Amino acid sequence: MIVRAATAADAAAICAIANPIIRDTVITFNSIEKTPEGVAEEIAAKAPAFLVAEAETGTGSRVLGFASYTQFRGGAGYVHSMEHTIQLAPEARGQGAGRALIAGLEEIGRARGVHVLVAGVSAGNPMGLAFHAALGFVEVGRMPEVGFKFGEWLDLVLMQKILRPAS
Repeated sequence: MIVRAATAADAAAICAIANPIIRDTVITFNSIEKTPEGVAEEIAAKAPAFLVAEAETGTGSRVLGFASYTQFRGGAGYVHSMEHTIQLAPEARGQGAGRALIAGLEEIGRARGVHVLVAGVSAGNPMGLAFHAALGFVEVGRMPEVGFKFGEWLDLVLMQKILRPAS
């Protein structure tokens, strides 16, 4: 498995991972599915902080997951704080792809002066909460009932990791 910068050519594969998560789970509160054109624009806007993990298969390479970050909130005071997104294909979970993607984002972030990486995790996603905790993210807040999906109100758990400069 390798982690590399995403390109527009990855957009359809990213949609194939993201759209079932959007459509069928409370991992994200978003209910609007992604399009390849929209993902290609997002990749261009976030470069170089949009990564994919891919593995070689018998028929070529396959995208296993993706991760990106964007400024946590608007304004100059937040320029060193980024909120990330990470999503994996179901068969890639627990295989190291997520850890590799976060490590890649952290490396890019440190090089670009990012001080804090924020995760907004649905309380309905216990695997996501455990994943982030295992990588050193700590819960810093819980926002009750800020999301709404499938007819229910959902809590958002804010987690963060302070990045230290590379030694």
